[in-house]
Amino acid sequence: MKDETKCLHSGYSPKNSEPRVVPIVQSTTYVYDSTEDVGAVFDEPTKSLIYSRFANPTVMAVESKIADLEGGVGAMCTSSGQAASLLSLLNICGSGDSFISVSQLYGGTINLFSYTLKKLNVECIFVSCDATDEELDAAFKPNTKAVFGETIANPALTVLDIERFAKAAHKRGVPLIVDNTFATPILCKPIDFGADIVVHSTTKYMDGHALQVGGVIVDSGNFDWTAGGFAEFVEPDMSYHGITYTDVYGKSAYIVKARMQLMRDFGTYPSAHSAFLLNLGLETLALRMERYCLNGTAVAKHFEASDKIESLSYPWLERDKYHSLALKYLKGAGGVIAIIVKGGKAGAVRFMDALTLASNEVHVCDIRTCVLHPASATHRQLTDEQLVAAGVDPGMVRFSVGLEHIDDILEDVEQALRKV
Repeated sequence: MKDETKCLHSGYSPKNSEPRVVPIVQSTTYVYDSTEDVGAVFDEPTKSLIYSRFANPTVMAVESKIADLEGGVGAMCTSSGQAASLLSLLNICGSGDSFISVSQLYGGTINLFSYTLKKLNVECIFVSCDATDEELDAAFKPNTKAVFGETIANPALTVLDIERFAKAAHKRGVPLIVDNTFATPILCKPIDFGADIVVHSTTKYMDGHALQVGGVIVDSGNFDWTAGGFAEFVEPDMSYHGITYTDVYGKSAYIVKARMQLMRDFGTYPSAHSAFLLNLGLETLALRMERYCLNGTAVAKHFEASDKIESLSYPWLERDKYHSLALKYLKGAGGVIAIIVKGGKAGAVRFMDALTLASNEVHVCDIRTCVLHPASATHRQLTDEQLVAAGVDPGMVRFSVGLEHIDDILEDVEQALRKV
């Protein structure tokens, strides 16, 4: 099936007389015929449902749909995008390990990597997405277990050279994890370019309606965990009756281990109702991404022509530094534009406060146009040096184009620019 069809049909196929729409199974609990049946499920958790901290039929339908869209062997939804990023790494890294990440990241992810994981004695080694092959190779240590990057960085809008980073990771025998939130599988499928694990904040384009917070981890099934350096995959897990994940689950070892170990212990699983709402967003994802790209390109060109804009980043523009990478990896650049308004922070604030259609809010990738000043919001906790590394200028405005009529969006932009 094509993506447009997968958005509507993957993950759930009703049988005779069953509901056409994915039903909300609002239950924490599942009933068994005997004590023996319950025990058998704890010996082999993928055999049936145990408890809705692990899995739920509504959530499972969404997981299957997203895995199909990304081209993976399995997926696990989480209660937030941050939880997805965290568990994707903790499934690989332990105390004393390190991983490499590009520095052009969402501010919350930088904080997670720089401070919270450091408390767990997991080191993040930051490199620029523009690092040379030699600089990237030099960042690896003997204890490095993964490489992490964003397809389209939030909010710098740099584009990750996925094949190059995958090659560097695989040369050292470690997987590449790609946050594909801004691109979605409609615009880019990182697994096709060598990524081993894909994560999303489903709160953004996948949901699209600002209704619920969520995340997801997708396993490509392509990485060979038996090649060395990943003992937890190839040695018996005594917390689960001595199961050896690679022996029992093969290509699905990574995602099954994440569910059986980490979801079991951290419990960051979304509710059935949240998954139901997410599925409604997924059903129109392909259609919405097409409109986001059209509106985003039109607004970016309007900014490009304005003498009130000092600079802007939108990789679908020919003049953009990452345009060639965008053409290689993307089918469009979505609806998020990073602009630097003349006059620094004061100019940015004047522009944002003058907008009437666009909302000033802590969100992005919504059906409604919204704006944010990253330096004073999502990246507020970063030092000046970290802001520069993340590609965040004090005057930067993150402009997230919605699905309103393009004439109305441009009219609002133009009247606000006149106030600068």
